[in-house]
Amino acid sequence: MTARGKRHLAAVGPHRVAVLALEPVVGFDLTIPPAVLGAAARADGKPLYDVRVCGLDKSPVRTSAGFSLLPEYGPEELAEADTVIIPGTYYPKPRNEGILPDDLAAALATIRPGTRIASICTGAFVLAAGGYLDGRPATTHWKRAELFRRIYPHTDLQEELLFVDDGDVITSAGLAAGVDMCLHLIRRDFGSEVANRAARSCVVPPWRDGGQSQFIERVVPDEGTDGTAPTRAWALQRLDEELTLPGLAAHARMSVRTFSRRFKAETGQSPGVWLLQQRVRHACELLETTDLSVDRVAEAAGLGTAASLRHHLRSELGVSPLAYRKTFRAG
Repeated sequence: MTARGKRHLAAVGPHRVAVLALEPVVGFDLTIPPAVLGAAARADGKPLYDVRVCGLDKSPVRTSAGFSLLPEYGPEELAEADTVIIPGTYYPKPRNEGILPDDLAAALATIRPGTRIASICTGAFVLAAGGYLDGRPATTHWKRAELFRRIYPHTDLQEELLFVDDGDVITSAGLAAGVDMCLHLIRRDFGSEVANRAARSCVVPPWRDGGQSQFIERVVPDEGTDGTAPTRAWALQRLDEELTLPGLAAHARMSVRTFSRRFKAETGQSPGVWLLQQRVRHACELLETTDLSVDRVAEAAGLGTAASLRHHLRSELGVSPLAYRKTFRAG
C-alpha cells in the first residue's frame, strides 16, 4: 500500500475487515484477526480496523475445538470489506475436491474488485478453490502441503514461509503464523510503530525469525545446552560492527561447526542468512523512524554502502530505500 493509500485509510475511518467463518472453522485461527488487528490503534487510542466476523448465514458455526460460535454478521459483509480473511477450516469440498459449494462461491463473488484477500492456515484451500491462487505464490500449514499440491498444482506453494504477501492476496502458514500475517498487514497499512504497539498489546513478538522450516519435524537440541540465543541478542546490539561466523561462535563459546548446527536447529536459518535479515530489518526500521540519509542507514545497519542497501532491499522487498521510506514512513 502506498503512503497515499495509508493517508486515505486514516482519513476515511477504520479499515473494514470481514473474517469469514466456514465450519468446522479452526477456532484459534478465527480469533487472531479480531485480537491482533483490533489492537492496532492511533496514538490517541482510536481503532484503525473495524473487524467483523461473519458466516454464510447467521447460524451458529461449529469449530474444530468442540464448541460453536454465533457470528454477528452474515455474508453481506464481504461486499463492504476492504480486506477479507479466511481462517483455517476443515470445510470439506475445498479441502478434498478442489471446488467451492454454490453458497460459498456466491458469497465470494460479492467481494469488490481490488479488495485485499487473505487466508490463515488451511483457509488457503478455499482461496485456491476460488481461483485466487492460480499461478501465484502462497503458503499453508506445512502438514497440509502435500495434500494442497495434489489438489492445487497450479499454485506456487512455499510451505517453508510463515506468510506470503503477493500484493492483493496474502496467505499465512498454520495457526500462530496468522499472528505474524496480521502484524504484517498492520505494518504494511500503518507502519512499524503501530504494528509494534499492537504486538506489545498482544504480548507477542513483532516479528519472528525464520519460517515454517523451524517448526517442521527436526532433531531438537540437547537439553541443558546454552543455545545461541544470548549470542543472537548480543549481535543485534552490534549490527553496525563487523560480525563474523568465527566471532559469533567464539562469543557462544562453541566451535564454528557446533555453533552453525545449533543456530540452524534453533532458528531454521544459517547464521549468515539470519544476520543479513536482521540488518535489512534494522535498515527498514531506520528508514521508517529516522531522517538519516541512505548512506548513514546502510552504515548503521552494517550493510556498508548505499549501493549494498539498495541491492539487498530490492532483493528482499522489491523496492528501493527511498521508495520504502516514502511508503512506510510513520506519520
